[in-house]
Amino acid sequence: MTGAALALVMIMGGAANAASITPPSEAFAQNPGSDYFLADYTAYEAYLKTLASQSDRMKLVDFGKSEEGRTQWMAVVSSPANLAKLDHYKAISKRLAKAEGLSKEDAAKLAAEGKAVVWIDAGLHATETVTSQGQIQVLYRMLTMNDPETLRMLDDVIILFAHDNPDGMELVSDWYMRHEDPNKREFNSIPRLYQKYVGHDNNRDSYMSQMAETTNVNKQLFREWFPQIIFNQHQTGPTGMVVFVPPFRDPFNYNYDPLVMTSLQEVGMAMHSRLVAEDKPGSGARSAASYSTWHNGMERSIAYFHNSIGLLTEIIGGPTPESVKLVPNLQLPNGDRPMPIAPQTWRLSQTVEYQWTMNRAVIDYASRNRERLLSNIYKMGANSIERGSKDSWTTTPTKIDELNEAAKNAKPGAEDEMMASFFGRAGAVDPKLYSVLQKPEERDPRGFIIPSDQADMPTVTAFVNALIKTGVDVDRATKAFKVGAKTYPAGSYVVKAAQAYRPHVLDMFEPQDHPHDLEYPGGPPKAPYDITGYTLAYQMGIKFDRILDGFEAPTERLPDLVPVQAGSVKGSGKAGWLISHETNQSFTLTNRLLKAGQPVFWLKDGAKAGKDSFGPGAIWVPASAEARAVIAKGVKDLGIDAFAVGAKPAGEALPLKPVRIGLVDVYGGSMPSGWNRWLFEQFEAPFEVVYPQRLDAGDLAKDYDVLVFADGVIPAPQGGPFRASRSFPQPKAENIPAEFHPWLGAITDDKTLPQVADFAKNGGTVITIGSSSRLATVIGAPVEVAVAKKDGDKLVGLSNKEFYIPGSVLRAKVDNRQPLAYGVPQDVDVFFDRSPTFNLKASASGVARVSWFDTDAPLRSGWAVGQEKLKGSTGVLDIDVGKGKLFVMGPEVTQRAQSYGTFKFLFNGLLYGPAVAKK
Repeated sequence: MTGAALALVMIMGGAANAASITPPSEAFAQNPGSDYFLADYTAYEAYLKTLASQSDRMKLVDFGKSEEGRTQWMAVVSSPANLAKLDHYKAISKRLAKAEGLSKEDAAKLAAEGKAVVWIDAGLHATETVTSQGQIQVLYRMLTMNDPETLRMLDDVIILFAHDNPDGMELVSDWYMRHEDPNKREFNSIPRLYQKYVGHDNNRDSYMSQMAETTNVNKQLFREWFPQIIFNQHQTGPTGMVVFVPPFRDPFNYNYDPLVMTSLQEVGMAMHSRLVAEDKPGSGARSAASYSTWHNGMERSIAYFHNSIGLLTEIIGGPTPESVKLVPNLQLPNGDRPMPIAPQTWRLSQTVEYQWTMNRAVIDYASRNRERLLSNIYKMGANSIERGSKDSWTTTPTKIDELNEAAKNAKPGAEDEMMASFFGRAGAVDPKLYSVLQKPEERDPRGFIIPSDQADMPTVTAFVNALIKTGVDVDRATKAFKVGAKTYPAGSYVVKAAQAYRPHVLDMFEPQDHPHDLEYPGGPPKAPYDITGYTLAYQMGIKFDRILDGFEAPTERLPDLVPVQAGSVKGSGKAGWLISHETNQSFTLTNRLLKAGQPVFWLKDGAKAGKDSFGPGAIWVPASAEARAVIAKGVKDLGIDAFAVGAKPAGEALPLKPVRIGLVDVYGGSMPSGWNRWLFEQFEAPFEVVYPQRLDAGDLAKDYDVLVFADGVIPAPQGGPFRASRSFPQPKAENIPAEFHPWLGAITDDKTLPQVADFAKNGGTVITIGSSSRLATVIGAPVEVAVAKKDGDKLVGLSNKEFYIPGSVLRAKVDNRQPLAYGVPQDVDVFFDRSPTFNLKASASGVARVSWFDTDAPLRSGWAVGQEKLKGSTGVLDIDVGKGKLFVMGPEVTQRAQSYGTFKFLFNGLLYGPAVAKK
């Protein structure tokens, strides 16, 4: 959205007092926060506009459209005097956060003048309904209360009250309110995800910023307002308690500034203290829940990598009254749970009051620490610039292991031995060994260079835009330049580490080194809150160089998102066009050509066009007027080249054909399937969503050529070698609208999977991803699970102490001469989350290994226990099933639409299977 479009809207009205401002109880059908009622987004939006027209403490900002086209609104709340100078204070916030070219003295002056900026949002996870309902009441009170504390807050702080997920609020609230009988109201049975594509995973999209809502939020946080505090409100609270409030358990990520963590603890404890002071028991921190600060993908956690204090609360409550459970051990207070709560009935109105207290605590902290917050965000940004401008090192668990190993061979000094003996200070080692942590070759990069001559530049553009969306400064070379012995072409991207958001830069390029975190010494691994390794440059297959020394380059700063650089038709041949298979967008162009009825072929042995060589799977399009029109437009807007040649290339050519794709989903919605749905739309794959009832009915070839089962869509039982799926009860058909009846049903081994097997045997193509690859064992494919063991006659998974890879990036080998791997490099980074791999049975035939692990240590980023057990096992398989194909993809090749480097496995399977199906 342009600056002009991101305009302040609505009228600033009269005096802020209760008499002139409509209370929520009069604006809604029922007072938000009362039992058995949920206001929807339509009513919420109308109320925001009413408030904006009545209050001089609020401006209403349109900050973008949701995926379904609703407006995301942000209520900017502060004193009338501050609102009159809003642009001025916004500029101060930006100047301090970016820190570039700003002296300490000037920063101090700006901090003294500026206002603290606090972001408080609601509704990200729409079934966590209390946050949106509570925000309505918080807004009204901040606009109408005139006590000294409120007025002080308004003078010192600019509060950005925003809504993250309008579509979800509308869906969930309307679904809940559809019954006249309050006792029948519920939202556990909503038929689809509460965000158009990805549901709960909208809070795992922060660094990638694929969803429209995420992009809108990130722009406000890291490109427009630069708040010092980002408060992301959630539900549900821990059992036997009311609310989880920071600080969080370890580990924290090693890239960000320690000041952000100490500040986080300050704010969190201020929230606890205010709850306790107001006789509101039941809050807990750290060990009270599993939340950590490791993963960058969440709204409150990406804040840390941008020097902002990210807050997460998880509270109980809902429109239907519930109860606080009695958990004996939680009745004993400790440092993480200072004030236990008695078991009781709990109502939404109580939750709203807790939210009010926590909101006030955060705003009060910002008010009392206004100047310090502004100074600290400058300090952290300046620290990042300084660290990126000189030799610096990030200490990681691997380096500590190296230090401990070095210490084994070093004799302790006499003083160390005495201290250890008399004072129990064992563990100290020779200070000279500190050099182990600062090996010259292991210093942090001064920057990263992304050459502009790599094979898949549209994917590079997507990566660069992901950085820009999150506020990273990216430069582009205006001409060729040299660093060391290497020359980089014009158009190469340069990302310097000497910038305020250095922690985020490092986290996107460098591997995550997660600690070996155990429940207790010698015990099993402690499960991380989310994934442990996610280096975006690795997942996307970006080629880049780490530059360890200071360097200069002729560059220009990119002011905004980068459009894909238009490709072109090269050459003047009349026979047809050659197109590389190495770009993901070649799949989009192929889909357009097939939709237009044009023939497209894959060349088994590749081809040449003058000096340009094309690897296996090069795309050949015979000349025609229709194809010429599609290609002329496609190369321009997709950013790929087509080479016009004078003769048809020699060698074996595989003709493709239009395909009908069935993307399998389930009632309530699968997030991995939703990510694939978004992906298919972006790359223009023809598909429709198919549900279990349709699969059970059989005769699948009538409607589909390919069936795609995303991770978790085929359920797996507990205790087996496949990651078990979470199952949710489905409603009875008579309790939901008739339009959703065909969505009901479950995928079962006895009814559904035989129909899927028959589909493949009769020429269909089936693609399974992640744990859905269990299908291979169910239908009797000649493979067996590689990492498993026998428990009697039953095959079970290994214990976590033996094998545990909870979401990491691994390196795999690829045979890219096989059609399923055309365009994939011989070594590829794959995302692996307790994923299945396979061994071929001795009698196997009609099976090809496409990608496998060939080393004892495939880990590239994250955490892996027992990774050596993967050696020799296969992750991607091409299996003949009768006349059709089963493509098994154990690793999550489309993980949250981030793993661009492995998309081609799926894209190839969609076209290759139907192309070779036997009649």
